[in-house]
Amino acid sequence: MEFFMPVLVVGILFLGLPWLVFHYVTKWKTAPRMTGEDEQLLDEMYNLARRLEDRVTTVERIVAADNPDFRTGLGDYRQQPDYRLEGQRPLDRRN
Repeated sequence: MEFFMPVLVVGILFLGLPWLVFHYVTKWKTAPRMTGEDEQLLDEMYNLARRLEDRVTTVERIVAADNPDFRTGLGDYRQQPDYRLEGQRPLDRRN
């Protein structure tokens, strides 16, 4: 039993752990990535959400003008900067 334990520890350290690391590295490299088509779809959805937000804001202003007791929803979201204009570095495509 005294001989078996060091052999087991050395085997785990030099065979098991590197295999585990390389296994997950290859899994991460083969993971699906975001395509240009996906990015275009996200941009379209973002623009649609902005337009819908503008419409809701307009409706809230109209209702607030007609009814002084009306309380608008969560406020004006347009005060938040556009995420695409913040000067952040682009996403790393290599993952």
